[in-house]
Amino acid sequence: MTSTDPLTYKAAGVDIAAQDEALERARGSIRSTFTDGVLGDVGSFGGLFDMERAGASGEVLVASADGVGTKLEVAKRAGVYDSVGRDLVQHCINDILVQGARPLFFMDYVGMGRLEPEVVSGLIAGCADACKDHGVALLGGETAEMPGLYADGDFDLAGFIVGSVKREQLLDGSKVEPGQALLGLQSSGLHTNGYSLARKVMFERLGYSVDDRPDELGGVSVGDALLAPHRCYLNQLWPLIEAQKVTSLGHITGGGLVDNLPRVLGGHDATIDKSSWVVPALFRLLCDAGSVPENDAYQAFNMGIGIVLSVPVEHVGSVRLHLEGLGEEVYELGEVTPSSSGSGQVRWA
Repeated sequence: MTSTDPLTYKAAGVDIAAQDEALERARGSIRSTFTDGVLGDVGSFGGLFDMERAGASGEVLVASADGVGTKLEVAKRAGVYDSVGRDLVQHCINDILVQGARPLFFMDYVGMGRLEPEVVSGLIAGCADACKDHGVALLGGETAEMPGLYADGDFDLAGFIVGSVKREQLLDGSKVEPGQALLGLQSSGLHTNGYSLARKVMFERLGYSVDDRPDELGGVSVGDALLAPHRCYLNQLWPLIEAQKVTSLGHITGGGLVDNLPRVLGGHDATIDKSSWVVPALFRLLCDAGSVPENDAYQAFNMGIGIVLSVPVEHVGSVRLHLEGLGEEVYELGEVTPSSSGSGQVRWA
């Protein structure tokens, strides 16, 4: 018999009061990111941004969207949520930085099976903290409770960023030429890629928990190693972009060096010497314990290199001096070389 009892939205699995609580918890963090370009307040249907007030009038807009993949599963195991919010923003900033753009505003999306205000506020707080650190407005977002689509405890996180670039500073590969040096900066770990493989090695093959501290990691817990934040390279690289001392930047994300460098070199090849940097302990542990073939490793993981700069020979000295003055270790990975196919690829020296 069909029941005639009243059926509420909450009984169907959607708790609007919990959504309101989550937004109220995050309101202060969001407002703290507002820059001169922001018009309006938290809670509007759409975010308003004044390009002229932000000093970007007449520039080309650059937009990108991304997520943090199954790193979310590690965050859930560890019960730590703000770190993946920071990861998301910093990943997205890097993605437009490599085209010469400075970030203007960011928007987030959180989807869950059952809305937990503490989790949502942690995710948004992480996004807000990273936005504030890098001068980016958290302009708006969406929190969706979708029982039946996500299981209880599951959540997803995505982000959308918009920046701008002066036409003369646009990095589109057209300024890259054979003979330019390829310089690499360190990653802080896996960043936000390769986690499906990393989780299988760490949690299934090795049987570790997030609290375990294997000798190979030198006292660092598995959780801390896997949740190390995705580095943002904005502050280090922006002066070099403005001075037009780099001709391209490659953000080493999914696909590793092998797939990401050809995207930015204007059809030229990259010749890379693997011995030019020391692969960090986390990657060595994952590759050894998982018996990961070398070719797979350099596509699944960044292997310790988070971003690659192509630099004309005459600027290498000043670029190194600038970066080392900021405490960066700069690796001379190799150089841009002619491509016989015109499509570009990574060659190992």
